Amino acid sequence: MLQAKDIMTEDVISVKTGTPIYTAVELMAENNITGIPVVEDDMTLVGILTEKDVLRLYYDRGSEAGKNVDDFMTQPAIFFSEKESLHDVCSCLVNNVFRRVPVVSGGKLVGIVSRKDIICECILRTRQENADSC
Repeated sequence: MLQAKDIMTEDVISVKTGTPIYTAVELMAENNITGIPVVEDDMTLVGILTEKDVLRLYYDRGSEAGKNVDDFMTQPAIFFSEKESLHDVCSCLVNNVFRRVPVVSGGKLVGIVSRKDIICECILRTRQENADSC
């Protein structure tokens, strides 16, 4: 059975606690990502900053000066162990509104699984099954 580690993106863009909110927002926009894990210096996962969290900036216009990701992030973040079944990860994404979940090993961020990662895995498996049946 596939595990989270089998399809996760390992080169995860993340920010540290204390990162200015607009620095994180610019990083999300530059990399075309909809959520970014928030970690301590040792890569311990402490939260996640999502587009939904960032929408609060609209209401905080003028009072956001000096605010960091800590002021906006969702915490605790829902996450999965790298050995968690892909079925469980997929079930979580189906039953919730978020688009990605961090993957940890020993509490440290090691990857992220997005809806797109799972869709790509489905396409790959279908192609392999079709090739095997010829």
